[in-house]
Amino acid sequence: MQSSRLASLRRMQFLRSWEAILFFVFLAILLYNATRVPAYLTVGNQINVFYLYAEKIIVALIMTFIIINGEIDLSVASVMGLCAGVLGRLLEMGVRGEYAIAAALVTGLLCGLWNGLWIAYARLSSLIVTLAGMIMFRGLVWVMVEDRSITNFPAWINHLGQDAILGPFPLSLIIFFVLLIFAYIVLHHSAFGRYVYVIGNNREVARFSGVKVQQIKLILFATSGLISALAGVLYAARLGAMRSSTAEGFELEIITMVLLGGVNIFGGSGSLIGVLLSILTVLNLRNGMSLANITLQQQTGVIGALLIFSVLVPNLAGRVRAELNRRRFARLAAEQTAPAERKEVKAESK
Repeated sequence: MQSSRLASLRRMQFLRSWEAILFFVFLAILLYNATRVPAYLTVGNQINVFYLYAEKIIVALIMTFIIINGEIDLSVASVMGLCAGVLGRLLEMGVRGEYAIAAALVTGLLCGLWNGLWIAYARLSSLIVTLAGMIMFRGLVWVMVEDRSITNFPAWINHLGQDAILGPFPLSLIIFFVLLIFAYIVLHHSAFGRYVYVIGNNREVARFSGVKVQQIKLILFATSGLISALAGVLYAARLGAMRSSTAEGFELEIITMVLLGGVNIFGGSGSLIGVLLSILTVLNLRNGMSLANITLQQQTGVIGALLIFSVLVPNLAGRVRAELNRRRFARLAAEQTAPAERKEVKAESK
């Protein structure tokens, strides 16, 4: 009897959760798109939906850690562009592909370390530091590539970015699912993940509790730079080319996916399950809008509205829950004090 009550309580909690709302919204979008396109639910089409946004959703995984930690990284798209530029420029100069990819990844790692040192040790705002990084890294791409395209990548790099590697899955999706499993284990089932949440809730309390706050923040931003570099390389390989504007504006959609997944913009709460549901929702929404011939600019406007929605609705829901809890506790307190008051009145009457 007790176990059935607990199971019923868990079901009720899920139905009231943000993840449940996202799940039903995702199902509604999926079913609507399926009614418009007969082959929409086929494995090939669903893989294609993921494939077109693989680089963004890879970066969304590390962005989840950073926002739960109470920080933000606005430079991820610029790091993607810079590392794609390093790859393209080195290939253009005749450097072997393996060395060019390694140099691009190291560049991303250095960008992440640059951000992390200022944020973790100088204790500057991550908003300001990464905004400056976004401008600086994008400027470096323009200096390096100028206003032109770099093409003629080696065939094996194009193959890695464009062709199926394992069954119907391209390399970018394989990397995403591997990173998703790894990130879930680290965030939800490791000491490092617990520290990420604790720091996001209260940095000073975490520091006085013995958590190595500075090292964890540095690791997060260095990893963000490395993952962004990997995404930039994959993006350039998928296109078979790069420009100085490569990945420009991607940070908007990446942050939207994370916040729409229920991750608190102020840190301390959120889950990768919610972010995964958000990714599924955004990707299928994008695909549905494309099928409806909605322009890219209009789609970007919808994503911007989603960003506001993803911050506004959970905050409003939190305030409503707090107000309902306050009223419930007040009612319970009144019910407990009423018998005592009646006893006092009877005693006085005697």
